[in-house]
Amino acid sequence: MTTAERTKTIESYAADFSKTDGGAAWLADLRKKAWAEFEKLGFPTARRGNELWKYTDLRRLDARAFVRGEAETALSGEELRKAAPWSDEWHTAVVINVRFAPEASHNLTASDIAISDLAEAAGTQQSTVEPVLTEIAPFEDNPFVALNTALFETGLLINVNSGAELEQPVHILHVVTDGPENRAFYPRTLVIAEPGSSATIVETFINLSEGSQLTVPVLEVSLGEGANVRHFRVQLENEHSIHIGTTRTEQPADAVFESTTFATGPAIGRNDVHTNLAEEGAETTLHGLYITDGDSHQDNEISTTHQKPHGTSHQFYKGILAGKSRAVFSGKVLVQPGAMKTVAEQKDLNLLLSHGAEIDTKPSLEIYADDVKCAHGATAGHVDQSMLFYLMSRGVSREEAAMMLVTGFASEIVDEFEPEPLRDFLYAKLEQIIPALDSEGIL
Repeated sequence: MTTAERTKTIESYAADFSKTDGGAAWLADLRKKAWAEFEKLGFPTARRGNELWKYTDLRRLDARAFVRGEAETALSGEELRKAAPWSDEWHTAVVINVRFAPEASHNLTASDIAISDLAEAAGTQQSTVEPVLTEIAPFEDNPFVALNTALFETGLLINVNSGAELEQPVHILHVVTDGPENRAFYPRTLVIAEPGSSATIVETFINLSEGSQLTVPVLEVSLGEGANVRHFRVQLENEHSIHIGTTRTEQPADAVFESTTFATGPAIGRNDVHTNLAEEGAETTLHGLYITDGDSHQDNEISTTHQKPHGTSHQFYKGILAGKSRAVFSGKVLVQPGAMKTVAEQKDLNLLLSHGAEIDTKPSLEIYADDVKCAHGATAGHVDQSMLFYLMSRGVSREEAAMMLVTGFASEIVDEFEPEPLRDFLYAKLEQIIPALDSEGIL
């Protein structure tokens, strides 16, 4: 890309920034700083010497000018229920083209939670929002968090009251409607789980467009002491789109954060998660399933920092790769000096369904404390032909046998999606996806 082409690409984002309503004075100032950071950094297209992006080529993103998507487009309740997991018992906040749509949302009134527009809350609830926003997900040295911070328009604030134990999940349903190509969307969500609270958060990203789109979501989760947040993330994009997601958490004493993700679809996808175990007894569990085919690329950047003693972390990811697709798992656990009695585990397992698929997996441990228990491992392999033959010898067709084996590999992660409507939805998705994977004869 020439300097002139690069300038033209950045100018498209600059035009969107110039039209952004900065909101409250403190937020407008924050946006300016974030935009300056993005202008300085640009997109990380140079991979040599850049460990965070070593295996992911972003030149397709940098070569195309994406423009912020148009205003909210109405969708019927029936359309939403067909396209996404749904339960009338859930607290569902619908976000259409990154605009919070209360009229399409469901069951938002509850005594123990408050769900509101984040940009509005920045003015009306400044004392709540300002100390947290970008403190958990700082934009310094992160071009995508910087771009989101500069350009997000509404967003969601979810506040769970102290000591509350929510019986039903809070479902954040992000919908990109059908429309022109090269639109950009910047969903922003801030979850504040006050001390002793317990909640389940479901994030679903669905794309109803067939054209190329860019989605850059950021989720920040602030947990109070002893809080427990169970997080489920479902990413369903079309094969032409780019999805760069960032999740950040801050965990004080005895706080628990568990997250399970399901990702499939995009030309380039990235799930960037960092959990900070800031005080004693904090615990985090990060699990996920990613499915790639064709020329798609899914990057998992998963990291945990243990700052204090008696922290526990688990990372367990599985990949199913077909066609000429590529996936990345970069897992890191950092144990800081003084974080004794840390327990940390990492594991990444991959099933290759074609000769052209490729996985780059790099689990790593960085330990600066004694008396810890840490382990990591990674594998990649093809379908067990002897098991395939065994099933076929019992009268099962080759297609059915392959379906059983691949589904069995995926089920260990899918079964973790505890809300039944969500789990049923994902198994139905698997039934659609697996037969369509390009096996190139391995199955």
